[in-house]
Amino acid sequence: MQSYTVSELLSQDIAFNEVEIKGWVRTFRANRFIALNDGSTINNIQCVVDFEKFDEDLLKRITTGAAIHIIGDLVESQGKGQSVEIQVKSLEILGDSDPDTYPIQPKKHSFEFLRENAHLRTRTNTFSAVMRLRSALSFAIHKYFNEHGFYYMHAPIITGSDAEGAGEMFKVTSLDHNNLPTNGNGKVDYSKDFFGKETNLTVSGQLEAETYAMSLGKVYTFGPTFRAENSNTSRHLAEFWMIEPEVAFMDLAGNMDLAEDFMKYVIKHILDNNSEDLEFLDRRQQDEDKRKPQAERNGMTLIDKLKFVTDNHFKRVSYTEAIDILRNCKPNKKKKFKYLINEWGTDLQSEHERFLVEKHFKCPVILFDYPANIKAFYMRLNEDGKTVRAMDILFPGIGEIVGGAQREERLEVLKEKMAAIDIPEEELWWYLDLRKFGTAVHSGFGLGFERLVMFVTGMNNIRDVIPYPRTPQNAEF
Repeated sequence: MQSYTVSELLSQDIAFNEVEIKGWVRTFRANRFIALNDGSTINNIQCVVDFEKFDEDLLKRITTGAAIHIIGDLVESQGKGQSVEIQVKSLEILGDSDPDTYPIQPKKHSFEFLRENAHLRTRTNTFSAVMRLRSALSFAIHKYFNEHGFYYMHAPIITGSDAEGAGEMFKVTSLDHNNLPTNGNGKVDYSKDFFGKETNLTVSGQLEAETYAMSLGKVYTFGPTFRAENSNTSRHLAEFWMIEPEVAFMDLAGNMDLAEDFMKYVIKHILDNNSEDLEFLDRRQQDEDKRKPQAERNGMTLIDKLKFVTDNHFKRVSYTEAIDILRNCKPNKKKKFKYLINEWGTDLQSEHERFLVEKHFKCPVILFDYPANIKAFYMRLNEDGKTVRAMDILFPGIGEIVGGAQREERLEVLKEKMAAIDIPEEELWWYLDLRKFGTAVHSGFGLGFERLVMFVTGMNNIRDVIPYPRTPQNAEF
């Protein structure tokens, strides 16, 4: 006998056949109706039990969270809300669930409570939908790059360099913390450590990806990255995933073209292939909005927000033009912005980015040519000497979602920029070698995967779009 998933049974035409299915009990009503879910879809299948045909002790074990095995006839449903149901002929309890201690009861739970039970939270509709969409987005990302001639590169997780120059890194060591070796200056002697030098968990795979782009042409990384930033905001994690393509012989304009095409592709993939989960999360967001004050509500439904990206051309605006727009806009003049825009060189905040997207241009925006002093050292310096060929993509509801740049390919300019922020040349000698041996224009961008999942699912906290969030004072599970 063939075993089916709930998704397969619900998507089939009516077939009066005997079927086998396994899953977890969501509810058991009136000693008769089992709502069964196996994670393959947000929807449950109803399994109808004739209680007179089954032992009473067995029926008592059919509780929320129990794993069961059912054999029965798939028939046209007599009730509302589903096309088919299973008339149960055989029922086996695979794993009991104590109804008094099982945390995920059929009622509304707070997200805080579910984070404390992250090992079970995907048994709720919201988190099962989020994680299926996370999986689908991962597939779409690999599919896009595979179709466009990119090679997938696994960048190292342990590194001796700080790609961003920020210094907020987790140290990797095998030294005994109770007996640390020291040098003559009283500092830790890392020459005695496992790698013979100070090493950290990576904050980005970009620099290593550049080396591969300069031989393979088009590469991308998609892997875990780490920041030891003591931040407890709804937008920060200590461990998260990054997508970072790098392309040889591509300038800033080509980089913007690539990023726009990529973002539209992966979001359209979700719209085309994951309608059930999206529609559920769309309804969830609308219900949530109804309980908020008018000023805090989302301007668009979740699905409208995604179509806002796929159906619009991304407006390209220089940082300088954006500053002029923001400086002269009503929210700035009337001091409605939390952070007022007064002068060129200001680092934009989410409220400014959202104004440009949602109010001024009414489409996704790509800002480019940022001030050099607010961007990373590896970005290509423009001829004006004060801006770099950087670009950020701004989306509704979230602001910046993608950051990238044409990379600095000139050896002497790069060395000057490294010296200005005290990055020793010997630390990145291999990165400088790319500028000595066959240097060429090249570009790339980075996309925080969890930020993308937040955007696509409408979730408000980044802790709710990753299986097990790592934040300050929290490494549970």
